[in-house]
Amino acid sequence: MECKIIRCSWLNEDPIYITYHDTEWGKPQYDNIRLFEMICLEGQQAGLSWITILKKRDNYRRLFHNFDPYKIAQLNSEDVNKLLTDSGIVRHKGKIESIVNNAKCYITMKENGEDFSDFIWGYVNNSPIENYWKSNCEIPAETDVSIELSKALKRRGFKYVGSTICYAFMQACGLVNDHITDCICKMQDI
Repeated sequence: MECKIIRCSWLNEDPIYITYHDTEWGKPQYDNIRLFEMICLEGQQAGLSWITILKKRDNYRRLFHNFDPYKIAQLNSEDVNKLLTDSGIVRHKGKIESIVNNAKCYITMKENGEDFSDFIWGYVNNSPIENYWKSNCEIPAETDVSIELSKALKRRGFKYVGSTICYAFMQACGLVNDHITDCICKMQDI
């Protein structure tokens, strides 16, 4: 008798999506650059599906210097216009400019003595929030924590960091574990 593997129902059958779900989504991420990358990519998702961005992630990494904030901050309006012609990413001027803007904000935080990872993880008291949802329809689009994180990022000048984007970021980077209780990934964490 074959045992059926249960995963979160927001997934489709795309192998890229399944690998992302099984190996990344909900796993605590502490690396400053990976966290910076994910907050930027979650902003790129606004109005789109995550699989769209996930399939373009390697192009974003290539075009945005593996999300090195110091290299991104050097991009100028001519660079942005060139990026607008590349179909390997979402060609939305505001979203592209937000990555450049966010890189500058990240650098300012660092210059002011704020470690990005410590800042982000401080919103969950440095420990992942474990939820025990039975189905995806129970999972909120935002929480009080994501609202506060959004406000704090906006105060620091970040763009495309609304509370829903911040909650998706928190889920992706393991600040919150929203795998449903029957999901193979939740079962492995128990």
